[in-house]
Amino acid sequence: MSISSNFWEVVKKIRWLVTAVFVTYVVSLSIFPGYFSENVKSAYFKDWYPIILITTFNVGDFMGKCLTAIYVPKGSKGTVWSCMARVLFYPLFVGCIHGPRWMHSEVPVIVLTLMLGVTNGYLTSVLMILAPKSVPFEEAEVVGIAMETSLVIGLVVGSALGWLWNFDH
Repeated sequence: MSISSNFWEVVKKIRWLVTAVFVTYVVSLSIFPGYFSENVKSAYFKDWYPIILITTFNVGDFMGKCLTAIYVPKGSKGTVWSCMARVLFYPLFVGCIHGPRWMHSEVPVIVLTLMLGVTNGYLTSVLMILAPKSVPFEEAEVVGIAMETSLVIGLVVGSALGWLWNFDH
């Protein structure tokens, strides 16, 4: 058996975890920072608003990563579904631009930004913890490579999709 066929066999075993990390980063990078640099305005915070939102995301991401010290689920099913549910951030952030008047204020955007960051940090960490545990020890290194590759591809695709916020005016 060749190394490449072994790689794809291992990826097949963790296909949902690989997909989940990909979706997590597509959602995160397609919203952050493109949305914040193009679509947010604040009469109160003025030019500081995008900086505050970027800081909020990064603090949330750090908090999410720290949460894994408190709780890591035993199985991956709920984590995978949580990653997929993050696509709901799209209509919520669009609602902050085109939705009801109450969503046009700073509070909903800051709260959503914090939630985007916390879920990004927590779910990524949980996936990276659970993935190697879901295969035999001998395949753990291959799982790490597959998860990291999926993360990087998610970063690239998410960054490319982030440009779409520029056309939403």
